[in-house]
Amino acid sequence: MKASSPTFLSLFLLLLLLLSPLPSVVALLRAPPRLPSVSAEKLIRELNLFPNQPINIVGDSNRLHAAAPRIVERRFKFPNVIDPRGVSVEELGHHAGYYQIEHSHAARMFYFFFESRNSSEDPVVIWLTGGPGCSSEMALFYENGPFTIANNLSLVWNEYGWDKVSNILYVDQPIGTGFSYSSDRRDIRHDEKGVSDDLYDFLQAFFKEHPHLAKNDFYITGESYAGHYIPALAARVHQGNKAKEGIHVNLKGFAIGNGLTDPAIQYGAYADYAMDMGILTQSEHDRINKVLPVCETAIKLCGTDGTISCVAAYIVCNTIFSSIFARAGNVNYYDIRKKCEGSLCYDFSNVEKFLNQKSVRGALGVGDIEFVSCSTTVYEAMLVDWMRNLEVGIPALLEDGIKLLVYAGEYDLICNWLGNSRWVHAMEWRGQKAFVASPEVPFEVDGAKAGLLTSHGPLSFLKVHDAGHMVPMDQPKASLEMLKRWMEGLLSKSTTDSGTLVSSI
Repeated sequence: MKASSPTFLSLFLLLLLLLSPLPSVVALLRAPPRLPSVSAEKLIRELNLFPNQPINIVGDSNRLHAAAPRIVERRFKFPNVIDPRGVSVEELGHHAGYYQIEHSHAARMFYFFFESRNSSEDPVVIWLTGGPGCSSEMALFYENGPFTIANNLSLVWNEYGWDKVSNILYVDQPIGTGFSYSSDRRDIRHDEKGVSDDLYDFLQAFFKEHPHLAKNDFYITGESYAGHYIPALAARVHQGNKAKEGIHVNLKGFAIGNGLTDPAIQYGAYADYAMDMGILTQSEHDRINKVLPVCETAIKLCGTDGTISCVAAYIVCNTIFSSIFARAGNVNYYDIRKKCEGSLCYDFSNVEKFLNQKSVRGALGVGDIEFVSCSTTVYEAMLVDWMRNLEVGIPALLEDGIKLLVYAGEYDLICNWLGNSRWVHAMEWRGQKAFVASPEVPFEVDGAKAGLLTSHGPLSFLKVHDAGHMVPMDQPKASLEMLKRWMEGLLSKSTTDSGTLVSSI
């Protein structure tokens, strides 16, 4: 039976309500949950995005590379780049490509690869944007990619692009997102096994295409719903390495920015954070939190592999967030310092305008494939995955010496620092007691405090000052320093000269 079956879901919700304390039931009925389709549409509209398609499922006649090799990659140069240096395509080292997913029916994954501006021996970093269902081009052009988009749709070099310290990959995933596509709806993914298997197969093909990079250190990064993707991919890569499945991927660490990883703990922090930040009064906080026992019970039933129970948990638990948001008014829940004007919280529309230009599409070799900035279909397909706990696989990675950095901008509500800090501190692993006992120390950039850091062994938690949900966009210099120092094992190092840590463009 499908997880979305209304009969089974209704019965499950009814049973959950009957097993719950009466005040929780009353509070839940006062705050009816928003339907997933409405939530997905709201997510997209608030970013001023208007994709033409809900997902990239194309007809066979539109297939780009029916008989092509498994990976098709080209060097390219974006048109309209403001570049006084006149660098050639070869010198630039920018690549765009499609990977034919091995364990799929007809799926092809699109990616960008930008060689390091510093050295080919720099680590390889993969960035995963969340949503679920939003393209990694969102981060590429608005957060930590080589360029930012000007209002006239020209590209300006980003002084703090992460390609200054790494060879960086941006992947459109899960399938149907961005320029990734399939001609078979069976390739739509519903859980982290499908997502991480696709990404692992992509990495195998990528390192086969670029064997000189396989020896480099490898790091997995991303934000938001990638709090699910990242630990799942880290575990998949580690599993593949231990089983000697293919090319050894030199995994050294993974970093989660303002992510959703352990929903039971993080949903429990929503009302606390909102009250601490003055969004809720004590009485409002207490009333909303009456739903929390129902939410926690639902998440427990979901576990790590539930289906209908996980959709029920999503519906129940999101009444907590929707109740807070209803009281917050027009506050931008990605950055509570800001206001949303009507339905618009950010204007990321230039990414759609830029990538839909004929000259850009020609340079990238995407043919007639639509750019789906954020996919409502992918969002809804991942509902059974939303409330699953992805923290459970992390301790084994830490025990094997693979580093984890969890960082969070202090003004984000939706994946707030408080909930992230709580699950990191609650995680049971060999170094837990020492981590919990470790003091907070300032994270300094150019002699100024940019955040608060707690670390022990392979685990680090960083609360980033003056940032919301998208830390690399709000604090570009600090986020670049964070990445470089973390990869070098110097995250707690203070500096008064960032130029000594970050090479010039």
